[in-house]
Amino acid sequence: MTESDATVASKAHRAIDAIWRIESARLIAGLARFVRDVGLAEDLAQDALVAALEQWPESGIPDNPGAWLMATAKHRAIDVFRRLKRLEEKNEEIGHRSEAAQELTVAELDAADDDVGDDLLRLMFIACHPIIPTDARVALTLRLIGGLTTEEIARAFLVSTPTIAQRIVRAKRTLAEARIPFEVPSGTERAMRLSSVLEVLYLIFNEGYAATAGDDWLRPALCEDALRLGRIMAELAPAEPEVHGLVALMEIQASRLKSRVGPSGAPILLLDQDRGRWDYLLVRRGLAALKRAEDLGGALGPYALQAAIGACHARARTASDTDWPRIVALYDALAQLTPSPIVALNRAVAVAMAYGPAAGLELVDGLDGEPSLAGYHLLPSVRGDLLEKLGRLEEARIEFDRAALLTQNARERELLLARARSCANTPRT
Repeated sequence: MTESDATVASKAHRAIDAIWRIESARLIAGLARFVRDVGLAEDLAQDALVAALEQWPESGIPDNPGAWLMATAKHRAIDVFRRLKRLEEKNEEIGHRSEAAQELTVAELDAADDDVGDDLLRLMFIACHPIIPTDARVALTLRLIGGLTTEEIARAFLVSTPTIAQRIVRAKRTLAEARIPFEVPSGTERAMRLSSVLEVLYLIFNEGYAATAGDDWLRPALCEDALRLGRIMAELAPAEPEVHGLVALMEIQASRLKSRVGPSGAPILLLDQDRGRWDYLLVRRGLAALKRAEDLGGALGPYALQAAIGACHARARTASDTDWPRIVALYDALAQLTPSPIVALNRAVAVAMAYGPAAGLELVDGLDGEPSLAGYHLLPSVRGDLLEKLGRLEEARIEFDRAALLTQNARERELLLARARSCANTPRT
């Protein structure tokens, strides 16, 4: 291969990678509706991708690459089912697939191009099924719908590639063995499954927004993946207020990403951020999504309430303009809807900002001994901040040191240790 040929092939591979990110979820979703097996659908889609990698660098990228991939995957599906039928294996899983394929024809597979939106929604509900452990739901969602490779998911979550691969394999096996129907659930089942989908998307976003471990505080690519999937979900389920609430929350939080770290990668806390660096296009998109959630009627859900809290920050041009009493009221509503020690801690911070650090510290002290917060680094971090504001510097230093020991994120640890040193070095008055 000449240098020119290598350059052409490299450009083709980059183009194929971009096309795959766009088309893979649609491709897998369309196939899964007919083969009734998410794992098999992904295998067929991967076969189509391999064919594209082999053929497109020489033949050129087709005018409609998505249709080419779908057609290739369809023919591969028919070949697979014909072979399975000929072998007449007795294995239960093979039998299940063969039964599904007995009447499968090219004409029927052509219908996989129909109802793409419904297919994507079905795939989202399948990938986030509560029968699968949470970490596997996250990995499977990024794999099937996000179009990420196993290696990319592993890098994003700082775990080994074999670990992620095992999670995905086990998740697909669990779905196949449980014979989960490839359909959009209804009634109470829909509400439960939708909650699981939103939980997965927000877990992905949060890991990018404030990484739990590693050397970087932010992983913007994960935020982008979660936001992209959330926007897709909002298009697929436009009548669900909490979907718009979650999108609003992610848009508003994502607007601050560039201002959350300094040139060296050190974290910058909300009240210290340069608001001129906030992305106000994302802010406007977030506020519009929040309005859509509100316009659908009924009480706001937990994601929409958190988005409303974010909106209070987004509307304040300076930190001193923040409507903290309004934020306290929103946390009151959130605590009634989804009471938890984390919500109580966040409410205490808002109370401190609205009514003074002593009022907030009293609430934080009331959370001491809460089992679920025993190893949570933000409890001593918040307590240290309030003690520092009250001038109780030695107590604050101890709390910041304790928080630094608990966090697994290197950047956050550096920030907490710096605050501890600042308390130790500040002259007593």
